[in-house]
Amino acid sequence: MTHSHRQGRRYYLSDIPLDDALARFFGVLERSDALARMPSEIVPLAQARGRVTAAPVWAAVSSPHYDSAAMDGIAVRAVDTVGATETSPLRLAVGEQAVWVDTGDPMPDGFNAVIMVEVVHEVHDGMLEIQSPAAPYQHVRPLGEDIVATELVLAESHILRPVDLGACAAAGLSELRVRRKPSVAIIPTGNELVQAGSELKPGDIVEFNSLVLAGMVEEWGGDATTWQAIPDDFDMLLDGVRSAIERHDIVLVNAGSSAGSEDYTARVIEALGELVVHGAAIRPGHPVALGVVDGKPALGIPGYPVSAALTCELFVKPLIERKLGVSATARSRVQATITRKTLSPMGEDEFLRVRLGRVGEKLVATPVERGAGVIMSLVRADGIVRLPRFSEGVDAGAEVDVELLRPTEAIEGTVVAIGSHDMTLDLLASHVRRRRPQMSLASSNVGSMGGLMALARGEAHLAGSHLLDESTGEYNLAFIRRFLKGRSVVVVNLVQRIQGLILPRGNPRSISALADLTGRDVAFINRQRGSGTRLLLDYKLAQLGVEPDDIQGYDREEYTHLAVAAAVAGGRADAGLGILSAANAMGLDFVPLLPEQYDLVIPAEHYESERVRFVLSIIGSDGFRADVDALGGYDTSTMGRVVARLD
Repeated sequence: MTHSHRQGRRYYLSDIPLDDALARFFGVLERSDALARMPSEIVPLAQARGRVTAAPVWAAVSSPHYDSAAMDGIAVRAVDTVGATETSPLRLAVGEQAVWVDTGDPMPDGFNAVIMVEVVHEVHDGMLEIQSPAAPYQHVRPLGEDIVATELVLAESHILRPVDLGACAAAGLSELRVRRKPSVAIIPTGNELVQAGSELKPGDIVEFNSLVLAGMVEEWGGDATTWQAIPDDFDMLLDGVRSAIERHDIVLVNAGSSAGSEDYTARVIEALGELVVHGAAIRPGHPVALGVVDGKPALGIPGYPVSAALTCELFVKPLIERKLGVSATARSRVQATITRKTLSPMGEDEFLRVRLGRVGEKLVATPVERGAGVIMSLVRADGIVRLPRFSEGVDAGAEVDVELLRPTEAIEGTVVAIGSHDMTLDLLASHVRRRRPQMSLASSNVGSMGGLMALARGEAHLAGSHLLDESTGEYNLAFIRRFLKGRSVVVVNLVQRIQGLILPRGNPRSISALADLTGRDVAFINRQRGSGTRLLLDYKLAQLGVEPDDIQGYDREEYTHLAVAAAVAGGRADAGLGILSAANAMGLDFVPLLPEQYDLVIPAEHYESERVRFVLSIIGSDGFRADVDALGGYDTSTMGRVVARLD
């Protein structure tokens, strides 16, 4: 049977508040018995770590199951030792009054104490001397000291840890009754999907969401199975979901949950069962589809990786926890100061990922990339800030509640760098982590001007800057005096680098100078306002008498040199201004224009801190300098040199 009548575009995404979406979905699941706890199975102890007990665990034997010596020494009857003192030692006959024992040995019948070998004096063969009495059961582990047979070892619904398995073994158990893991099918969909490692053509998308989702499911206690990707075909997806429902406890369809002409997931769930929610007022993750098919949860998970991860955390994690019978695990939370104004859509809860670091007494949160397709935002994030519906966002300097994704120890060891982008900072972060794993260097790319303003607000330990003063030809110092007036600052050179035009391989438009960007229908990609590269461009254009409006694409902005290079490599621009190392990284052509100075601006109080001094020690190392030289486009001869100290 075909469903060609379903192929047309249908817009029916809703905006159900998150709490309402959860209540509706779980309400229907309750009524359909889809939240019933998983049946039990028996597994060997060696396979039980991380599993959930399906029944109380009772001890089969006592531990220890006999009275045992807790020390090396002699077993005695306590009554035989009464009266022993240093001035009046007591002698005991071996065999009759004392028996040599090692730790763990059974206590001889009738003996009830152990005297440590260190305080026993051997007078001659067969006769020992002690200088203090022994109390009954001194240095003896009595039967059942640890566990008594029939004692409750573990309660039901307990997540088994390594120590729990040891206790069970000590209690005479070799296997445990645990809840079966919920079986979760992950079905990728899309004509454009290819496997990791495939040769990529335009339009291909590497299918990696299943790796992320399966890993999350396994962490939460489920058993994930990734199905072969299904093309964008209604009937094929219908058959796939029907088959998955027969074999699994939960089915996740990844992508196709929106309302486009080839987004079939919601319609498939509706055709097979009940579509409870299609569209929740959350960002990212708005087009999530929640339904029930044959008494089992079936979810349409959005295709963008950040949306996929968030919707799984919000809707799949509590599902697995309920079916296992374990309580929801809450992450630690902290209060932090957000470093820049962040607008948020009025009608949606937004889950904003941030990087964290302690600067002085202040814990600062810097937003990372917000795009739903930016998986690196998941990699870089230290925490999540929930911006409630109708809040319109938060202002810079506001206190926000952060749900932690990393341990607090890792955050306390973070050096916060905010400012201009340079590839050497990424390399530096790798060197920091390699040499001191408990530390990290967190860079946020907001431009040179934004970095100085972050220092002024006390939100960073250092800022990368390459601001050219047009009147003097000097880098950074005039701007530091203006924006950090009254602050003691140390300026350290990181690199001298080459700025120039990043061009497609082969330079098909024969561009050789800035003047070639005008009047030739050349698509340009710019850096953001406040960046040193943007100021440099404006300075050179003014020298040439070129108006920004004469350049097509002057208002198109990117925040890093690599993003500019990527725009050129992807054909979205014919040229961009950036650094040679970025062009080299993308295999592009480069026309050098002029050298420039890239410095680290460090407030004096941070310059003297141990963490920053450690970072500076790496900058001064031969190994780091060699790695920077290998990138190309850098002069490292003044790397690590103090350029100026300003008060």
